[in-house]
Amino acid sequence: MSQEQLSINTIRTLSIDAVQAANSGHPGAPLGMAPMAYVLWQDFLRFSPSHPEWPGRDRFVLSAGHASMLIYSLLHLTGYDMPLEDLKNFRQWGSKTPGHPEFFHTKGLDATTGPLGQGAAMTVGMAMAEAHLAARYNRPDFAIFDNHVYAVLGDGDLQEGINHEAAALAGHLRLGKLIWLHDDNQVQLDTATDKAESEDTAARFRAYGWEVLKVEDGNNLDEIRQAITTARNNTAQPTLIQVRTIIGFGSPRAGTSKAHGEPLGEEGVAATKAALGWEYPAFTVPDEVREHMDARERGAALEAQWQTLMNGYRAAHPELAQEVDALLARELPANLADTLPSYEVGSKAVATRNASGEVINALAKVVPGLMGGSADLSGSTKTAIKDGGELQAGQMGGRNVLFGVREFGMAAAGNGLSLYGGIRPMVGTFLVFADYLKPAFRLSAIQMQPVTYVLTHDSIGLGEDGPTHQPIDQLAMLRSVPGAHVIRPADANETAAAWQMALEYDKGPTALALSRQDLPILPRNHAGVKKGAYVVRDAEGGAQVILIASGSEVSLALDAAEALDNEGIGARVVSMPCMEVFRAQDAGYRDSVLTPGVKRVAIEAASKAPWYEWTQGGPVIGMDSFGASAPAKVLFEKFGFSVQGVVKVVKSVL
Repeated sequence: MSQEQLSINTIRTLSIDAVQAANSGHPGAPLGMAPMAYVLWQDFLRFSPSHPEWPGRDRFVLSAGHASMLIYSLLHLTGYDMPLEDLKNFRQWGSKTPGHPEFFHTKGLDATTGPLGQGAAMTVGMAMAEAHLAARYNRPDFAIFDNHVYAVLGDGDLQEGINHEAAALAGHLRLGKLIWLHDDNQVQLDTATDKAESEDTAARFRAYGWEVLKVEDGNNLDEIRQAITTARNNTAQPTLIQVRTIIGFGSPRAGTSKAHGEPLGEEGVAATKAALGWEYPAFTVPDEVREHMDARERGAALEAQWQTLMNGYRAAHPELAQEVDALLARELPANLADTLPSYEVGSKAVATRNASGEVINALAKVVPGLMGGSADLSGSTKTAIKDGGELQAGQMGGRNVLFGVREFGMAAAGNGLSLYGGIRPMVGTFLVFADYLKPAFRLSAIQMQPVTYVLTHDSIGLGEDGPTHQPIDQLAMLRSVPGAHVIRPADANETAAAWQMALEYDKGPTALALSRQDLPILPRNHAGVKKGAYVVRDAEGGAQVILIASGSEVSLALDAAEALDNEGIGARVVSMPCMEVFRAQDAGYRDSVLTPGVKRVAIEAASKAPWYEWTQGGPVIGMDSFGASAPAKVLFEKFGFSVQGVVKVVKSVL
């Protein structure tokens, strides 16, 4: 058996041994994909096991995340911090080998994958980031951003709708350093693929503007090498390489759905190893394979070569180099708050989406990594960076991305932009269409990526467009995502503070829920906003009731408090733009804002559910229906968001 074949079979047997030990997992895909993965990692992929976050590395995403043992075996064999003991503890508590690849949990991964389609879609964002940073910062003789981005994906990835969105965008942008390898085994979990699809995948991708190559024998290493070489040489198009493989290769279940998602069993493992000519005990790595595949020395040399290039760049272009270093370190200006616009009480009312647009353009001048766009709604979401240029094929240095009506693909690309490094992405659409991008928002949180979601038209206040466009349940949905911050500012000043919070929060995404309608300017309380909630107005002589609100309803609460005062009822008004941040404050601060024992009423033109945490059993003035089509003022009146409506509820409580 050749050294190459012995290495490939080591990948295969480590994978099936781990699945068998866990009595859980997916053995079929690693058995079939091992040859292409071996060729890619051994002959093409630039990486450094001793420094997994090295910026000069290529990016590799296993979009078919259920085949996780494939990448765990590769990490172990190439010299990453992936001890054999962790392979033996696949899918067990505390191991580095969870059931699907998890970024931040396992060193050497470039993304969290498993939800099919999203891994490949994130590589589109990674390739966009590489091309964008190269266009802005590379100089003659100094190609400091020069990476290929690879994804391995299966039939399920290609069937998911997001793959269509992402692939179309990649083809439009001519992302020539993006290469997808399709594990074309013609089998999926339930059935053979021809029972579920009959499309011509190659023709579809060519229509998107991709180069499409075919490897007829997924065990032919020379054929795989030639295809990857051809793909790398084509810098004008992304490439799809369809590699015909056999799921569960060598096993008694080869070529069937039975090989997909369950252990082979002891007899099946033994039969597979016999078919592969493997005579070693479980979890064995032959010495010659360990030496052959150890990439630490090779990776260190590549890293040193890139570092020499970077040192030369620093000498030749010191100001640019300083900016690049700050980008890669996600540094923000020390005086960030000083760059934010400020609004005076009594000045003209401003829609928070418009204020957000002003803040974005102020921040863009001092945060060079800020870029992004919207799903064909930049005129409405106000996400355009003036003089930032459009990111298009041939002009990838632009900071404004025209994502098209592709909310899910846009958000997944935003994750990829962030994961690549150096970019602080924003993506925008109407809040109601957060439904379309929710799975990517969830992955932003799981991967702890600071993507800012600019979600405008945040309530029934958008008016005549009606229930299909009026978000009711979306705020509750987004607030339920662990690690995410949802901020609904009450005015322009709170919006400025919200953007600072979004940029400073690097443990997950931030969703900014912004109004279409103009909102009066409140006294600036930057510190209070940054604590998630604060007292906007207190009652002289003590409060009998606390009105808690967010967004446009804070102004309503203030008007209602004045009316209550006139009736001898003292009311405190609390603005709560971010529940998650307020929840994290110490008990002393929380009690100073929401005094224990005082009656509470919450007001928000959305689903009531999240607010019961704060009202201590008190009522919530919210939405129990999907709204209606009418002018905003009429809608607020009809649905009880009026001074009279609030006063009536407060009196019923007292």
